[in-house]
This record gives sequence, C-alpha cells and structure tokens, in this order.
Amino acid sequence: MFTGLIQAVGQVAAIEHQETSARLEIFSAEIASQISKGDSVSVNGACLTVVAFDKSKFAVDVMSQTLNLTSTGSLKVADPVNLELATRTSDRLGGHIVQGHVDGVAKVVAISPDSEWTRMDISIPKNLMKYVVAQGSICVEGVSLTVGELNDPADQISVWLIPETLSKTNLLHKQIGDSLNIEVDVLAKYVERLITRGLDDK
Repeated sequence: MFTGLIQAVGQVAAIEHQETSARLEIFSAEIASQISKGDSVSVNGACLTVVAFDKSKFAVDVMSQTLNLTSTGSLKVADPVNLELATRTSDRLGGHIVQGHVDGVAKVVAISPDSEWTRMDISIPKNLMKYVVAQGSICVEGVSLTVGELNDPADQISVWLIPETLSKTNLLHKQIGDSLNIEVDVLAKYVERLITRGLDDK
C-alpha cells in the first residue's frame, strides 16, 4: 500500500524489452539506498517489484499487461518518474490509500499556471468518472491529489497543483496531450461492488 506522497523523482536509465515484459532501470540513489530485492515501489503510480539494485539505481520487471494498460509502456530513457516506497504500518497516512493498481490512462487537456498554483485539466476515461467526486481523492502519476472540479459532460476533472507538489514530482514536466496513470479511490469501487452484489442476491 502507498499514500500518494512522492519520496523522490527518479530518471529512467535503461529499458530492456523482452518477449512478454520489459525491465526498467531507474536512477535514484535516495530510493536505491532504502530498498531490498523483492520490495514494492510505486513508479508513476504503478506498483512494481524490485528485482535488482545498487547504490544509485534499481531495476523492476514490467509485465506486458502493465505496459499495455498504463503509461509505463510509453516511458523513454531519461524520463522523470515519481517514486514512492511501500508504506510502513508506523507511518502517517498523509495522502490517501493508494494500491498502486492503475485503473486507466488519462490525458492532460489544459494547464493554467498562476503565481500561487497551477490548474491542470485532465480527461478521464469515461468508465472511471463515476468513481470521482469533487473534493475527493485521486491518484495521478502516483501523486495523491484532491479533485477541485468535475466536468461530467466532457469526462474531465481539474486539480490544483501547489509549487511544493510541482517541485517534488514529475507533474512539473507534463504538457498538454501527455498520458497520466490514474487510480481512483478504492473505497468507491468497494461501495459499488457491495451495492451491485447486494442487489443481485435479492
């Protein structure tokens, strides 16, 4: 489990494509110094497993399904990536409950910078909009954010990014048209499942 509070921005060092997967090497001395083989790490919001590491970088294997269903498949060498280690039970839950299971890929449709914050409008897959509420939580590229506004007719949301968030994540480098990994609040999906199954059982 993760919280959506990014601990470091790493950089893709190498990509090795295999028959049914790809191996990513990521530069981040900060994260590499804290991990062990087999640990989970969130890379742009996708939970991946460490298969090798040294003092300055670590490697993860990404299965073809993850490459196809997330923005991970479009990563290139030198791209910045948001990184978060799995949450310890003793840690503060500063963001919200994030599983690292990406629900879909969104697109940046507008960026409006201001002196105090930056507004980012995001096009959300239609099937995920029902899980999003104004002032609720959403995970974007592994970052826990609050939904500022909903535009249901356009299947879009707006989020406001403070300078602290921009300076510590790769959202600073996003441009209109860029892909974003999205994970909606898992609590909404549980509620839907309970209601649907409850009606089916009657």
